[in-house]
Amino acid sequence: MIHIENTIISDDIADCFFCCDITVCKGACCVEGDAGAPLDEEEISVFEDIIDEVKPYMAEGGIKVVEKYGVFDYDVTGNFCTPLVNDKECAFVVFDDRQIAHCAIEKAYNDKKITFRKPVSCHLYPVRINKYDSFEAVNYHKWFVCHSAVANGEKNKIPLFDFLRDPLIRNYGRKWYNELLRKIS
Repeated sequence: MIHIENTIISDDIADCFFCCDITVCKGACCVEGDAGAPLDEEEISVFEDIIDEVKPYMAEGGIKVVEKYGVFDYDVTGNFCTPLVNDKECAFVVFDDRQIAHCAIEKAYNDKKITFRKPVSCHLYPVRINKYDSFEAVNYHKWFVCHSAVANGEKNKIPLFDFLRDPLIRNYGRKWYNELLRKIS
């Protein structure tokens, strides 16, 4: 385990290789599972503020879910998450002509319609953060849908911490990330 500030980081973050290969997995992490992506409470108010700019990028099913239930839901443990369409894909998923899942929020961000990129839990995936009273546990979530990302990372020698450089800096800051690099080298 690696300790930095109020975080305890799994050794897997330093030891594993990972690089998404969306042409193979087709964005399965946005479709598979029993709940939507974890959300911080602050992200819900952001979603409410940007939903009108994001809707033009969303699929019809996602729009219907958001209009009926709102921009968030709860998982089985009572934590905030994105809503799902028919208990499958995230309400913010839009499929391209190759049936690859993309994020409508990120599409609006890339088109400079909004300044919020996407939920931090999505940006950090396959890392999941568990928050406790005095610390956060930063763990690698190993999931079968990402087998192609592991193979791609190993083939191209891309460590997980390097693949997730931008989202880790987004969430914890450059100083924290530089300390992580120092401790794993």
